[in-house]
Amino acid sequence: MKRRWNLAIEAGFLITVAAFLSYFFVFVRFPITRDFPWVNLLLFAAGLGLAGLGVARAFRRPELYRGKVRGPVWAVLGALIFGFFIYLNFSFSKQMPSAVNAPAVGKPAPDFTLPDSNGKPVTLSSLYKSGQGDQWVLLIFYRGHW
Repeated sequence: MKRRWNLAIEAGFLITVAAFLSYFFVFVRFPITRDFPWVNLLLFAAGLGLAGLGVARAFRRPELYRGKVRGPVWAVLGALIFGFFIYLNFSFSKQMPSAVNAPAVGKPAPDFTLPDSNGKPVTLSSLYKSGQGDQWVLLIFYRGHW
């Protein structure tokens, strides 16, 4: 009986490489996939699962499937790529600079002036003056280092 090519090994490795590269070229542009790379983690799971399936095939039925040598090599390389991705996204990102000048929770915000919807300048302190009535002020702070 002629042995078959074990394409699950190569497909798994290619999906793993695509999961790594797609984060930096595609998914980093969108906050829903940049902040927590859930799509890439699913792709890594699929790629490493296929590679594991190919290695299992090669060792369980070597008379039918090829890949006892290249299977573990591709699987280990895929696992190393996944480990590097985890390091870059979860360990390395914690080394970002802290926001030492950011206002703390419960502390008054620094005074600033911005134009209102009519283009007139409005300061934050003017919204708190008596005579203005009860006005709500919503401040949203975005971190400045991405």
